Amino acid sequence: MAQMAKPCCKTCKKYGIKMYLKGRRCESDRCAMDPRKARRARRTSRRMKLSEYAMQVREKNKLRIYYGVGEAQFRRYFEIARRTRGVTGTVLLQLLERRLDNVVYRLNWTFSRRMARQAVVHGHIFLNGRKMDRPGYTVKLNDVVSLKPNDSFAAAARACREERKNTAIPAWMQPSDDGTSAVITRFPTREEISIPVEEQHIINLYSK
Repeated sequence: MAQMAKPCCKTCKKYGIKMYLKGRRCESDRCAMDPRKARRARRTSRRMKLSEYAMQVREKNKLRIYYGVGEAQFRRYFEIARRTRGVTGTVLLQLLERRLDNVVYRLNWTFSRRMARQAVVHGHIFLNGRKMDRPGYTVKLNDVVSLKPNDSFAAAARACREERKNTAIPAWMQPSDDGTSAVITRFPTREEISIPVEEQHIINLYSK
């Protein structure tokens, strides 16, 4: 995962969106991006006139930090998206959304993508019945993502899932009845990827 040079809350306020970098705090009323504070951040950002290039870099960094991806890795994702059939911006977002650490987070097994990355690296996540310790693995159709059986992390994941029960699991994943596994039934559409980013700015940046 990309190293954070700034405190998480300052990063969210800088980009004007909630990036869920601090786990539980981001879903509580202590979050720096609660509605009133977010309005103040938007007013501040409106006073700043950005050049076209600055806007392109801002959108790229927003998306990169949101998914916890480093500069070089993000560029590789873009190159893959550019060579893949389809709308480049949408394919880029799909690739990021299909990262294994993001899938673990979307299944409500952790409170943040950082925690999800650690769970994967430490061997708590299985893919198609085998341990997968690569957070950046891109899930494929019909992949089965599951918690390691009889593992200490499984209890923490269950508690997290209960605490986040009001957070909907994306429709492109089909969780099991007990919530310990899920099947990737399709890929997310652009409308299902909720981060407010203008991906065309990123395409323009890398197309120079």
